[in-house]
Amino acid sequence: MIDRDRLKQGVCEAIDQRRQRVVDLGESIMDEPELGFKEVRTAERVRQVFEEAGLEYETGLALTGVKGVLRGARPGPTVALIGELDSLIVPDHPRADPATGAAHACGHNAQIAGLMGAALGLAAAGAAAHLAGNVVFFAVPAEEYVEIDYRLGLVREGKTTFLAGKPELLQRGHFDDVDMVVMIHSGSSDSIDGCMGVSISSNGFLAKTVRFLGRAAHAGVAPEKGVNALYAANLALNAINAYRETFKDEDCVRVHPIITKGGDIVNIVPSEVRMETYVRGRTAAAVKDAATKVDRALRGGAMAMGCTVEIDTVPGFLALANDRRLTEVFRENAGQLFGDAAYRVYPHSGGSTDAGDLSQIMPVLHPVMTGARGTVHGKDWHISDHEAGYLAPAKTLAMMAIDLLHGNAEVACGIRDGSKPPLTKETYLRQQKEVFRHEVFDGGS
Repeated sequence: MIDRDRLKQGVCEAIDQRRQRVVDLGESIMDEPELGFKEVRTAERVRQVFEEAGLEYETGLALTGVKGVLRGARPGPTVALIGELDSLIVPDHPRADPATGAAHACGHNAQIAGLMGAALGLAAAGAAAHLAGNVVFFAVPAEEYVEIDYRLGLVREGKTTFLAGKPELLQRGHFDDVDMVVMIHSGSSDSIDGCMGVSISSNGFLAKTVRFLGRAAHAGVAPEKGVNALYAANLALNAINAYRETFKDEDCVRVHPIITKGGDIVNIVPSEVRMETYVRGRTAAAVKDAATKVDRALRGGAMAMGCTVEIDTVPGFLALANDRRLTEVFRENAGQLFGDAAYRVYPHSGGSTDAGDLSQIMPVLHPVMTGARGTVHGKDWHISDHEAGYLAPAKTLAMMAIDLLHGNAEVACGIRDGSKPPLTKETYLRQQKEVFRHEVFDGGS
């Protein structure tokens, strides 16, 4: 058996030998962005890499997910390395899809490139012969929580149960064989300090789609005969804003509604107005409290104008809790690439990820590594440093897998056996399904 350090060196050399393959993969995905549950071309690129690496794999998981596996020589835990297939909607991004507005303004193209680089390197270096347990390479769909109405349509059609990729994969049993999860998010040197680091935690959230229904009338001739749904929505927005000072600072509550339809034509009193919002918070209790206040504001707007409001509440993501022991494995390996001084401990994040859902039922690590420039979710986001953005995550993921599973997988076994997750899979699924709610409130009665 090759010792651990020599094996890691060999895998990193194998990744370097495939440098252009990894970079080209990341850039080609950047140029063909796809939205969640529609990532057909990106999934096919992943499948081709698994074929190239000689890995067994499954496709079409939760519609578009692809799962490859490298089986170790001896029994042991299963470590899943994850990358996300989907993009955002940023239509003014220079590399956006002109038809859909999809753009990789968050770095998922780098996640997939790094994941595939790790798969190619571990397979080419013959790492499996020196590992106990399995390494799963999981390209997962639909992390960006966009197109809520479209995804609700998938739920109504019975094609999915949830609106995001990892919850759907959990529901379908595709994480049943996984003991722990590691993934790496790209960070921008314009917005984060250092070259790598781990946030203590991040927000969870739920989402709402809202429909105000009034009565149309000629806006010039007989406005008094109408019921203005747009004014009801504006009153609700103002009421939500008035609640902001009631949110505790430590709860990190974020409520950010948008109007997606404001009416039909200018000379008709708006009879239908649509909104979407997230309700985020550090804890489930904070999310619940804020959501109650948002619903109250929505009903209040409807009551003030005498219209009807329909509120659909759907589960988003749970709060992320990064595993301390996986954090140390990451810090050691990423430090070999960037130096120990480049590591940072980041504060709680107001953002959200469905890796948080996994972190409530198993050990999970979701660190950040730089390599990008620009504003996250903005039109100037891109991977500017290919070594840091594509190759470093590939090497870090691969080296972590070796550390966890080398020999008799003592490190992974210690993490698995010492883990006490807050939720079981069954409790998690029941809790999230209970979030679904449809309410119709008649403010004119």
